Amino acid sequence: MSDTNRLGLPLLQPAQAQKHVTVNEALARLDGLVELTLVSRSLATPPVVVTDGTCYGVPFGAVNEWAGQDGKVAIGTNGGWDFASPGRGWRAMILDEGTQAIFDGTLWREGMATLSPNNAGLSFHVAEIDHVIAAGPVSTTAVVIPSNAVVVGATARVVTAITGTLTSWALGNPGAVGRYGSGIGTAAGAWARGVLGQPTAFYASEVMQLDAAGGDFAGGTVRIAVHYMEIALPDQ
Repeated sequence: MSDTNRLGLPLLQPAQAQKHVTVNEALARLDGLVELTLVSRSLATPPVVVTDGTCYGVPFGAVNEWAGQDGKVAIGTNGGWDFASPGRGWRAMILDEGTQAIFDGTLWREGMATLSPNNAGLSFHVAEIDHVIAAGPVSTTAVVIPSNAVVVGATARVVTAITGTLTSWALGNPGAVGRYGSGIGTAAGAWARGVLGQPTAFYASEVMQLDAAGGDFAGGTVRIAVHYMEIALPDQ
């Protein structure tokens, strides 16, 4: 056996010359894989500048130096790339998505807290947007909540001061004004933390709704995060 089973670390051979080369190669691989952090799992073209220890999840159909390495972890090493095959149960933080994921043997599954032998599971997610408020008494976001999600709450923070004739505002959904909070301030830094008394299932995708109190909106930006759960079907 020339490599270890789990991480593919090169092993020293009897009477091997230049042992430091093999040891350093193994250490570089460990440096990338321990406490695994993936810059991205969707980037199909390798970055021009390679940073040692930086890891990427190679997507299907990747090109250039990553061609033919679908599904592997690319580890920046000495200006080039080393590749590791992740095993079922590996976990990683995916930086450009702001989520943790578990590898199911084929794909990285974001937010998974549980994973059955046939890949059924429960996952936790945060959908975050910066919403630019339009003038008027009500401002509606783009779709934030996916279908078949169970929402446990929403948080928000005013990024750019909200202007207009309003005195405060409420955060909710169409038909549920203030579901996540009301009487929220308009100054930059004002916030809301809306924990639902009971998790709410959304069977169709949904927007978030901001309602002005005591007047109308004129402008401003609010960062909104929806905290929700999903359940995944087992494989066939």
